[in-house]
Amino acid sequence: MSILEQMSPIGLEDMKAVRLMNRVDQKYMASASLLEELLERIAGEYYVQHIESEPLAPYRTLYFDTAALDMYTMHHNQKLNRQKLRVRTYRSTDTTFFEIKNKDNKKKTHKVRIPIDVSLFDRALEIPEVIDFIGKNTPYTTHSPQLADPSSSSLHPCLENHFERITLVDKGMSERITIDRGICFHNRKSGLDADISQLLVIEVKHEVGAPMSDIERALHDLHTPPRRMSKYCIGTALTDPAAKKNRFKEKLLYINKISKST
Repeated sequence: MSILEQMSPIGLEDMKAVRLMNRVDQKYMASASLLEELLERIAGEYYVQHIESEPLAPYRTLYFDTAALDMYTMHHNQKLNRQKLRVRTYRSTDTTFFEIKNKDNKKKTHKVRIPIDVSLFDRALEIPEVIDFIGKNTPYTTHSPQLADPSSSSLHPCLENHFERITLVDKGMSERITIDRGICFHNRKSGLDADISQLLVIEVKHEVGAPMSDIERALHDLHTPPRRMSKYCIGTALTDPAAKKNRFKEKLLYINKISKST
């Protein structure tokens, strides 16, 4: 992508200078066809993160939930205190973490994680350190596959996704943006797949009270309003026929509209 090659690069070490202590996150969904124009509008104001000279970082994620999809349902039902559990591999750096994302009743997100060996991606729930980590930080449990009747709080691998991420930081080092593209899903329970690679998921993170930034202004000018979006929930809604979907219908219709227009 030529525009990415023209943008000033920044490395992982320099990215550590971006410390957002009291941040607000805003998400957007947009057609992938807008990516080039969006980047052209903001290229002079942002650095693009490079890892081993590459601006595109591939990600692989596996989400865990109970058999009844408790975590998915809590999000669907708009419960304010909720969690998501996942293992994610950052393939460009060969690092893998088991992560717990906590959202509180003030809509703030806090993530805790522990590293695991990349070879154990599919067996994360068997790792003693992960089992202990889950027990200390969640109400959920792990169980042996040999158990015929696991508890209702037992975790299972549910949804896998793959995507590429572009990470930007403004030249004032006060704003961080991720742009996820090429998103696809595989449901471990139903066996169904979904491809939403025609969609961009953009997340803008900056300090509370900061003025409208260059990328927010560009998105506004491109008629792209903020839209909250959970990849886990959308992927589950698209690939699990038994999952509740009522509150996600507007987002699913929007994604379908983008799919038909590209």
